[in-house]
Amino acid sequence: MNRTLAVLTENKPGVLTHIAGLISRRSFNIESIAASYTEEPDMTRITIDVTVEDDVQLEQIINQLSKLIYVIKIVNLTDEDSITRELALIKVVADKHNRSELRNVVEIFRAKIIDVNRETVVIELTGHERKIDAFCEVLRDFGIIEIVRTGKIALSRGPLAAKDM
Repeated sequence: MNRTLAVLTENKPGVLTHIAGLISRRSFNIESIAASYTEEPDMTRITIDVTVEDDVQLEQIINQLSKLIYVIKIVNLTDEDSITRELALIKVVADKHNRSELRNVVEIFRAKIIDVNRETVVIELTGHERKIDAFCEVLRDFGIIEIVRTGKIALSRGPLAAKDM
């Protein structure tokens, strides 16, 4: 089962590497990992989607991460009412014969065409992982050249920031 963790750390070089290494050394699979600075410039927020078999394994990961000196706080967003999103950029074959049909599919999924040339278009889509997966499945008929995805990012609903939970 997948679990989503928000890990707040000091904004220092190598922290992301330490965290990813700690999780992988214990043979847990990281499904996605996204890191960026926060509203406080000296703090980094890392959103990790990790596969575990049970809550005991998740607790093991949390306990190990807590021991790292740069880790400030860890919040299990799986148990919280939260919002999750991914961003995908998808380059698709687009010639004069299929462009209007492709544009219709893009509108249905509320995506955006952000680059166009004679042979391809690049499409941007933000949404839940399942929405992006479904969109990619439809685009396969057009011919996907390249896909890049950010991985999951998440925020809890309500007034509290992760650092205050």
